[in-house]
Amino acid sequence: MKADGAVKEYGLTALMDLEEEIQRLKKDLHAVILAHYYQESEIQDVADLIGDSLQLSQHAAKTNADVIVFAGVHFMAETAKILNPSKQVLIPDLKAGCSLAEGCPPHQFKRFREKYPDHIVMSYINCSAEIKAMSDIICTSSNAVKILSRIPMDQPIIFAPDQNLGRYLIKKTGRELVLWSGVCVVHEMFSERKLIHLKVRHPGAKVLAHPECEQRVLQHADYVGSTSGILNYVKQSSDGEFIIATESGIIHQMEKACPNKTFIPAPPEGDCACNECPYMKLNTLEKLYLCMKNRTPEITLDEGLRLRAFKPIQRMLEMS
Repeated sequence: MKADGAVKEYGLTALMDLEEEIQRLKKDLHAVILAHYYQESEIQDVADLIGDSLQLSQHAAKTNADVIVFAGVHFMAETAKILNPSKQVLIPDLKAGCSLAEGCPPHQFKRFREKYPDHIVMSYINCSAEIKAMSDIICTSSNAVKILSRIPMDQPIIFAPDQNLGRYLIKKTGRELVLWSGVCVVHEMFSERKLIHLKVRHPGAKVLAHPECEQRVLQHADYVGSTSGILNYVKQSSDGEFIIATESGIIHQMEKACPNKTFIPAPPEGDCACNECPYMKLNTLEKLYLCMKNRTPEITLDEGLRLRAFKPIQRMLEMS
């Protein structure tokens, strides 16, 4: 991909091939590029590993690279740093945050937790290091049901920060959970009304949804699962048409894996592009190049906080 669109903003020459430069820098830095499924397609295409939060965490935990370049959002890069304190962790845009992480301020969550002294805290990985440090175990959408099933039935649990994933777990497992009232700005925007219209126009299409969606959307799904779970469903299914109720970046990998199948992004309310994560899309190929070239922005953490946050992540990885 040529950098013509970036010439004026970044001062790069029009002849520079960003993909080649990124590959050169990767070798020079002995770096690994990790990208989430929700990243722009050109970033996915230069990554060493594309995955969901669990896959990326597992890879970050065992990489032998000197530098981890995390094309995702802040909590993901932060998790990589928690797992790799001696490695440099870079992120293309430090402002690439997450509505779930931002919607669970540590000082408020601390007071919330104090109301339930007999409860343990099971936190979704989409949270800050401070929240992880206050948690007993971390989960992802891929392993949440499995991890919950291994906690004794008589153990009361706080689940944070995604209330939609929490409600899905309650329905799926029958467990009682005390929920923090956070939501993902992307997954709460899908329109049930428009989804039903799509199903009428495409009666043979399977609806695949992420458990961060609201229950009114999930009730119309043929399959509910993590991004990797949805991708695997598509690969294994004999069906040829799918309505995808998660961030539309995943469709790039679906089209690469199954070029003869049709993928329709579930529509949001209104006419906005709200089925795209505004945080994920802050990362661009140009920013990826620059962060590797300049070795900044870099994720840093206080060691005491890192150690406290490491324990519940380690428990998750051991149980996964």
